[in-house]
Amino acid sequence: MLLHHRFIQTAKINGSKLAIVDGMTGKRLTFKQTLIAALMLSKKIKSFQDKYVGILLPNTAGCTLSVLACQFAGKTPVMINYSTGAERNVEFARNKCQFDLVITSRKILEKVGCPEMDNMLYLEDVLLEFGTVDKIKAALVAALPTSMVISRVAGGELDDTTAIMFTSGSEKEPRGVELTHRSVGSNISAVCEFINLKNTEVISAILPVFHVFGFNTGLWLPLVHGVKVVTYPSPLEAKKIVGLVKKEEITILVGTPFFLSSYARVAMQDDFKSLNIAMSGADKTPESLFNMYQAKFGLEILEGYGATETSPIISANPPGGIRRGSIGKPINGVKVKIADVNTGKTLPQGGEGVIMAKGDLIMKGYFNDPEQTSEKIKDGWYDTGDMGVFDEDGYLWHKGRLKRFVKIGGEMVSLVHVESEIEKQLSEGIECCVVDHPDEKKGSNIVVVTNEEIDASELKKKLGKSLPSIAIPRKFLVLAELPKMGSGKVDFRKTTELSLELA
Repeated sequence: MLLHHRFIQTAKINGSKLAIVDGMTGKRLTFKQTLIAALMLSKKIKSFQDKYVGILLPNTAGCTLSVLACQFAGKTPVMINYSTGAERNVEFARNKCQFDLVITSRKILEKVGCPEMDNMLYLEDVLLEFGTVDKIKAALVAALPTSMVISRVAGGELDDTTAIMFTSGSEKEPRGVELTHRSVGSNISAVCEFINLKNTEVISAILPVFHVFGFNTGLWLPLVHGVKVVTYPSPLEAKKIVGLVKKEEITILVGTPFFLSSYARVAMQDDFKSLNIAMSGADKTPESLFNMYQAKFGLEILEGYGATETSPIISANPPGGIRRGSIGKPINGVKVKIADVNTGKTLPQGGEGVIMAKGDLIMKGYFNDPEQTSEKIKDGWYDTGDMGVFDEDGYLWHKGRLKRFVKIGGEMVSLVHVESEIEKQLSEGIECCVVDHPDEKKGSNIVVVTNEEIDASELKKKLGKSLPSIAIPRKFLVLAELPKMGSGKVDFRKTTELSLELA
């Protein structure tokens, strides 16, 4: 069943149950109210000719309603990153997907420093247009039997595109990923089964909705599976997030290691007493963060792994079966194999190679880019570009990006591994990113970029105990602030560019 049809079914069953708590405005919507509001907004959106509609909104009730309304109107939402140059990203998305309409609000434009642009639809203006008659009409439709409500909105096929998300662009220009009703629907259902989701859960929606992890866990998962969601537009406001966890008795906290760490530092033990699960993804979870959540809140972080192209979750550590440092086991419906870098042949257990995934979770492809799509998907297998290995118990271990391996003196060195060993030696609060600079003699030089001065001589001595000589960095640079992606993850490409300028 299509995602928005599944929502209608869920809304009809859970009518008076609280669906969305907007942590910014205090607005509280039941499933019935959410359905009525989305039906009203869809009529407005349907009046525009564009097949694709840009969404430039943070986590709010308005964003959820906009995505739903697009689906009801037969439009495909294009999720736009507002954290790394909103104006530029709007133009990029418009050129890439050939659309004009962008749903946004003046508040977010002001917040991110984006000027008002042509063909922008402001939610605050639209809401003022709706009168009593509009509300009564939408309420009457929402009151119809489920099948009749579904017949009043757009239909389609499971393999139709449900949203276009852009890759992070941390290594190259962002690509438009076409996710389908099948890929998103199968993934969120598998995740719910994996964590044994109960309808009494309260889930956080604080990760950016232009990030697939936030889009699925904070928007579609609660809408489809009938659980209450608490939204907040900025994951950076740690004290506010912690306050919402306590006030709304959130049971599932979803974040990246960067954000989860900031919440743990300001939260008291009592603040997180409602939490049953803390889920981490998008970046490697450091051992110190595992220890902090265990010691302070009695919680084991469930670390997972995925990609925008896989809707996103491929594997995760199961509750009660966590293996720290691993990225868990493949979730239901997902096949994973390790392939030889050179031959593409499947390696036996213990062999290190490229992580390949297969299943309903795989994207339709890159928007208008069949060549790139065919390079990444072969015989249904998606090439993640990540290196990994299975242990004897079926846990998957991430060994770094294939593109973050460099050849030095003829030997391959993993920058991610070097980074991991350095992080073990750094004091709390010091961030690092390991990049490579070209070298005419050796091919590459390993360069460490940190946000504070460190004792490089002492660090190199310590690294000598865990790294081969060829992998020990020789150059150390300082950037007052390492550039970040919207997820809080360090922007590797930008850091490399800045470090080359600095050097």
